[in-house]
Amino acid sequence: MMLILPLAASAQKFGHINTQELFTQMPEVAKIKLKMDTIQGQYENQLASMNEEIQKKAQDYQAQEATMADAVKQIRQQELQEMQQRIQLFYQTAEQDIQKKQQELLAPVHERMSKAIKTVGEREGYTYIFDSAAMVHIGSDAHDVTPAVKKELGIK
Repeated sequence: MMLILPLAASAQKFGHINTQELFTQMPEVAKIKLKMDTIQGQYENQLASMNEEIQKKAQDYQAQEATMADAVKQIRQQELQEMQQRIQLFYQTAEQDIQKKQQELLAPVHERMSKAIKTVGEREGYTYIFDSAAMVHIGSDAHDVTPAVKKELGIK
């Protein structure tokens, strides 16, 4: 039994891949980044417009504050506070929408990459393929499967 255990352990084949590096090299990621930049730009433009509007109203309020009746002051202050709250809500909603859209767009890319790693692992007989970005040490007998996965994905 003691003689069989080392043989069984040596029959295992280990590989490693840096999924972060591979992910950034996938052509879909660049397209998604452009799309996300466009979406984020739209939100930023809307937010800038809202900020300009509140600044203008605040300046108008400050210019006319000395001549306003107390009731009008309270109404205008409340309007400014409500506008500020809407801006904060818009910002939070925009952040959530951007994150949700990014996850939605990147999910198929992650899935495609995972399938390619699994395909290479099964085809080439790997027992385990580890992510090298999270590893402390990679032995000389470990195989870098990055080139095979890149080939599977059609990345040069």
